[in-house]
Amino acid sequence: MSTVSKLDEELLIMGREHITEFVQRTAQRLAAGSGKLLEIGPQERSEVRQNFSNYCVETFDIVDTYQPTHVGDITRRNESIADDTYDCVACLDVIEHTLDPFGAVREMRRILKNSGLLLISAPLNFRIHGPIPDCWRFTEHGFRVLLRDFEILEIDILESPGRDLFPVHYNVLAQNDKFRQTADTDLKFRFI
Repeated sequence: MSTVSKLDEELLIMGREHITEFVQRTAQRLAAGSGKLLEIGPQERSEVRQNFSNYCVETFDIVDTYQPTHVGDITRRNESIADDTYDCVACLDVIEHTLDPFGAVREMRRILKNSGLLLISAPLNFRIHGPIPDCWRFTEHGFRVLLRDFEILEIDILESPGRDLFPVHYNVLAQNDKFRQTADTDLKFRFI
């Protein structure tokens, strides 16, 4: 059995606060809008439902433990959800638990409307955690590759205290572009 360190506990609190602030800020930005929003893997968390009260919020999970609206694997095509169904998709601290993050982004892009918004986040400088498996960590460059066919509107970086270039956590707001097909040579990265 692994022991959770004081640092791990502090980073967890920082990461959760980072997500909450991002969700609140994004919900305020979209307060004049409405539509359908899908939250992937919320478990018992309710930040999205509380802050996006102007949206019809549905949930999606790989298991039915928390009684989601949809049960399925986000890395595969889910026939129960039509193309272009959602105005927003929130995938907060879930992508690192998928076996195929590129497949997950393809499926989210499919079910998002053109110009729909994706709220996605993942830890970088954080311990292996549940629910298992915990497979991936993404840098801001990794998010640019993963979301290559979206327009990235914001990359919100939570820096590690006293340790530059190894952020604790990333939140990303991206807009779906169904017509975009970005080649490797067209990818742009921030110079570090």
